[in-house]
Amino acid sequence: MSDTTTTSTPQAAQAGQPLAGKVALITGAARGQGRSHALRLARDGAAIIAVDLCEHISSLDGFYDLATPEDLAETVRQVEALGGRIHAAQVDVRDIDALTAAVDAGVSQLGSLDIVVANAGIFTFGEATHEVAEDSWHQLMDVNVTGVWHTYKAAAPHLLAAGAGGSVIIIASLAGFKGLANVAAYTTTKHAIVGLMKVLANELGPLGIRVNTIHPNSIDTDMVKNTRTFKLFRPDLEDPKAEDAEAAFAGLNPMGKAWIESEHVSNAVAWLAGPESYYVSGGQIPVDGGASIQ
Repeated sequence: MSDTTTTSTPQAAQAGQPLAGKVALITGAARGQGRSHALRLARDGAAIIAVDLCEHISSLDGFYDLATPEDLAETVRQVEALGGRIHAAQVDVRDIDALTAAVDAGVSQLGSLDIVVANAGIFTFGEATHEVAEDSWHQLMDVNVTGVWHTYKAAAPHLLAAGAGGSVIIIASLAGFKGLANVAAYTTTKHAIVGLMKVLANELGPLGIRVNTIHPNSIDTDMVKNTRTFKLFRPDLEDPKAEDAEAAFAGLNPMGKAWIESEHVSNAVAWLAGPESYYVSGGQIPVDGGASIQ
């Protein structure tokens, strides 16, 4: 595990920032949604504990590449450019000891932990349920379910110490609402973390700590925008590009939006992290252009 800790001029203390003085843990923070969440919460005044695996996972062979250490360094650079404070660590959410050490180190540097954004996750699809490879099934469960539990487990002592006003935000998916055919492992994981959210909302509610899930649809990230996914919608083409699959993706929701920008998910994260959502807990918040009702 490698660490990068920086302390910049604390612009987060400026008036008008709803998360000034708060600290947020974000998993999968090296790029995509995770980086977007880090930047949005930093703009709102929060200091950031950013973790990411930054290594390959074998079940993703032929799907897409995961983030790199350079991607995580870029998240650090962009948070610093906003005048924010950030502690970053390359760590696997499946490794509870390493994750706990990273969270503890971040809290030691930044002072507290008030917000948890369990964002790290992986995605595979395409096989009939009985044909899903054993390794693929177990890796998705380990990252998408156990990794979310580990994220909360590592954060809990600090979150509980911070007390009322805390927020746990779990990034689920449209697949947490629907039973998507030929997406058995991923869909199972996203339903599972909704159950975990409901348990935690009941456990932490008496302490004034809120817990919710956010359910994006197709987001404009490498997880969705890759040749393997495009080919799912355009099997007639040998090497389909984004423009070839765009119309098919746009048909997945009533608003006709092919790929939703990460910033719109981050807006929901910021709202759930902040004081204006104080009584929102146990919720499943869609950011999907209406796909869940189509």
